[in-house]
Amino acid sequence: MDMALEKKYRSLATYFSESTNQTITLQFGEIEKIMGYSLPSSAYLNYSWWKKTKAPARHYQAWTAAGYTVKYVQPNHYVVFEKKDTMSENESHKDVLIIRPALHGDARFLSVLHKKSKMESKFLVYGQEQQEVSSKKIRQQIIEWNQSGRSVILLAILNGEHVGYMKIAGNESKRVAHRAEVDLVVQAHKNDMDILSALIQKSEEWAEEKGIKRFEVTLLEENAQARKLFEQNGYKVEGVRKKSVLLQDKLQNEVYMGKVFK
Repeated sequence: MDMALEKKYRSLATYFSESTNQTITLQFGEIEKIMGYSLPSSAYLNYSWWKKTKAPARHYQAWTAAGYTVKYVQPNHYVVFEKKDTMSENESHKDVLIIRPALHGDARFLSVLHKKSKMESKFLVYGQEQQEVSSKKIRQQIIEWNQSGRSVILLAILNGEHVGYMKIAGNESKRVAHRAEVDLVVQAHKNDMDILSALIQKSEEWAEEKGIKRFEVTLLEENAQARKLFEQNGYKVEGVRKKSVLLQDKLQNEVYMGKVFK
């Protein structure tokens, strides 16, 4: 990928570089979800914008660097990309999952994802009415966190759709700047465990870059699936808060887990 490629198209370039599909069809909205930015008006209106392959334009490098060309464009709807190589014409479609830091343009999608997340309501510490989060509030949090450099929302995008995210809330105080609290949210999907594992792995790569040495997470004790997932990724139970949450008229225990990075 040419280093001159604009920042807004780099996530799109990652998507194409990780795809092994011979043909990819993406709705305009899906492309914007992958990018985290809006496409220019000319992309919606002009077929020629997608066909450009010469300077001063640079956006085309997002797909041409991975060997793809634009086969067809339905203005204001979708684009078909094709890769000419030695792959079999009959090769089945393979999912493409990318994970990137959320941008303020992702706020609306994150708000929707939050409402229909797979983390079932019976395992949520807060009631459904307390889980509603506005796009404006999420947008402000993304901006503040990206500016601080100590916190981030990692967004999982599968085949152009937002399917989950991991919030990493760091600390500004020097005494606890080495630790952060994490929270996972994933929409119901056949690949949800793979998505969760990929988010956890990416979060640790981010932590290494930031010098963070410890992650913490709090789960309801009954949430055996989530607990098993974190245990498989090296988290250990460090304590139990007895009868700390009232859920469906029953007091529930919380499990406090942590992982220390070497």
